[in-house]
Amino acid sequence: MKMKIIAQNNLIVAVVECDSPQITSAQSALELLMEAQYEFECSRLAVPKEALPEDFFILSTGLAGEILQKFINYHGKIAVFGDFSGYRSKSLRDFIYESNNGRDVFFVPSQDEAVRCLMEA
Repeated sequence: MKMKIIAQNNLIVAVVECDSPQITSAQSALELLMEAQYEFECSRLAVPKEALPEDFFILSTGLAGEILQKFINYHGKIAVFGDFSGYRSKSLRDFIYESNNGRDVFFVPSQDEAVRCLMEA
């Protein structure tokens, strides 16, 4: 998976570049995080919504929890960016709201906002 690096104030964010689901399991999420840590000494990833399968956004599948737990367990931070307005699930909206009030997981509309959140976290 292609990543570009943004560095500011001694912090590094890896921005994942893809337009199809690449993070499809907890294992693939862990591999991506380890790749960023090994290649760039970076544990902050900005990921486009398109890198995740639709099952991620159906909380009852458990996929979101599995993937995000890998980031937490391995001291990573992730910001998923894209348009989430099409999702009508109240539980998903609540999940996004709660995530955005934390320090490790963010759901934001743009890549720039994702980088900003990760730099400030």
